[in-house]
Amino acid sequence: MYNLVGQIIYIIRLFRKKTSKSPVICIGGLLAGGVGKTPIVREVASRFGAPVVMRGYGGLKSKGWGLVDSADSSKDIGDEAKMLAAKGLKVYVGDRWNNIQAINRTDRSYSPIIMDDGFQNPVIKKNISILVFDGKIGVGNGFVLPAGPLRESLWFGIARSDAVIIIDDAAPSDVIKSYARILKKPVFLAKKEILNPGLFGKVIPFAGIGYPAKFFDSVSSMPKIRIIESVSFPDHHVYQKSDFVKLFKLARRHDAELVCTEKDWVKFPENIKKKIKHIPMTIDIQPEFWKWIEDKLGTKGRGIEKNSRNRP
Repeated sequence: MYNLVGQIIYIIRLFRKKTSKSPVICIGGLLAGGVGKTPIVREVASRFGAPVVMRGYGGLKSKGWGLVDSADSSKDIGDEAKMLAAKGLKVYVGDRWNNIQAINRTDRSYSPIIMDDGFQNPVIKKNISILVFDGKIGVGNGFVLPAGPLRESLWFGIARSDAVIIIDDAAPSDVIKSYARILKKPVFLAKKEILNPGLFGKVIPFAGIGYPAKFFDSVSSMPKIRIIESVSFPDHHVYQKSDFVKLFKLARRHDAELVCTEKDWVKFPENIKKKIKHIPMTIDIQPEFWKWIEDKLGTKGRGIEKNSRNRP
């Protein structure tokens, strides 16, 4: 029933579709919760020198929408926006269409606009829609909310996409590749790599992300590290003073070091950042993806030429 209602609403909203002057690349997902989409957004936006529009967790409270500053509080703009802005990207949070219009008015290069999420929203026309999956998670039990983790059926979602990216390909992603093959959608693989910030010995990892177990597994795979205990918080958790008191107390008791994700770390006060290490992550998408996306954009990506020419 949830899936049927969602499809009906999607079809009705198609009649209100709005078109941007600059091409829009939507990078979205079918699973409720994080599957590593933000690093893909960061990589594509960085390669093309493109602005990012995103709803932001909680939205931009001060204005409702607009360009954020890396100094803005994550409470106002959201943790993903904070993380992307910290990397020097232009990030617009809040009402997506208002932000796209603002970019079209001020940026005459017509480089692509990267839309973080919004795959299920048909109001804004997308020139390219890319679905991101975590290969180790796959599609869970394959059911749509509330019975499972999918926002819509796997078949309907992949059919509406232009391509699929699978991060850390593994057996659970076989069904995704099968559907994509039947529907004639290209599948590109991406590899995640975590960088050790100088950790060794006993550690206590903690995370407030959609699937914290992924982070804990990454930490446990690092050499010369032994996890004493792991601590999970809800996704997009707003850390309070009491959380840090408990975490530092736990670390002292076990004589261990605290470590978290970059998404968590960017939300901390400066004095806390100095006491807790975070694990940076890089992502490498197979080279065929970049040729595919440039060919797909064609002349609509006039502004990407100078940026794509310099990509590594």
